[in-house]
Amino acid sequence: MELLRSVKIVEKKKKEQQDPANEEQTPVREPETEAPSEPAPPSELELARAEAEDMKRKWYLVTAEYENYRKRTARESAQRYAEGRADVVKGLFPIADNLERALESCAEEGTRKGIEMVMESFRSLLREEKIEEINPVGQPFDAETDEAIMAVDPAEGETGGTVKQVYRKGYRQNGKVLRYAQVVVIK
Repeated sequence: MELLRSVKIVEKKKKEQQDPANEEQTPVREPETEAPSEPAPPSELELARAEAEDMKRKWYLVTAEYENYRKRTARESAQRYAEGRADVVKGLFPIADNLERALESCAEEGTRKGIEMVMESFRSLLREEKIEEINPVGQPFDAETDEAIMAVDPAEGETGGTVKQVYRKGYRQNGKVLRYAQVVVIK
């Protein structure tokens, strides 16, 4: 605010000095003896320095904002890429379920070995993507990773609230559930 007022005063004085007709119109004031004196207006050098400092401060702010923007967009891009890869792998989960069912019902040894090789390559892909299976058989039911599709009465020696059977495997990546395990829970 002070700087703006000082700049206006300096500009006004420059105009008065350049316009000779303006001198005739300007009334001459008598100096006041008791009034406090105004501070001397800043010189052009001081004004230039103040402006340079202001521009320098603005440049630092813009540079910092750009650096933060660059880091944020790089982080978001990496996150979107990882989520896209996870979405592709999610599409393979039903195929793996079908292969496991085929493996369970396969009687021929050659076919069984081929399906096991395909399943091993799928598990290898999961390990590369840091995706782990959720298989909670015998563990207490956890709503954060499991989806109960049925509840059965407890048999002798079974405790309530535990998972008896997994109907469909679940998967998680870095603590984030990609697919909930569908389970049968003991009442």
